[in-house]
Amino acid sequence: MKTFVLVMLFAIVASLFSALYFLTRRDEASSKHMLTALKVRVGLSVTLVAFLVAAYFLGFIPTQ
Repeated sequence: MKTFVLVMLFAIVASLFSALYFLTRRDEASSKHMLTALKVRVGLSVTLVAFLVAAYFLGFIPTQ
C-alpha cells in the first residue's frame, strides 16, 4: 500500500512538472498538452484520495 501511494505521488508530481514544461512553451499545441497534463494530475489526485478514504474505512489504515 505504501508503494502504491508513493507511486501515485510521484506520478502526480511528474504530471505537474510536465504541465510546467508545456506552460513555458508558447505555442497552441503546448496549451492543449498542458491542459491534458493538468487533467491527468487532477484525476490522479482524486483517485489517490478515494483510495486512501476506502483503505481507511476498510481497516487497511489503522487508527491510533
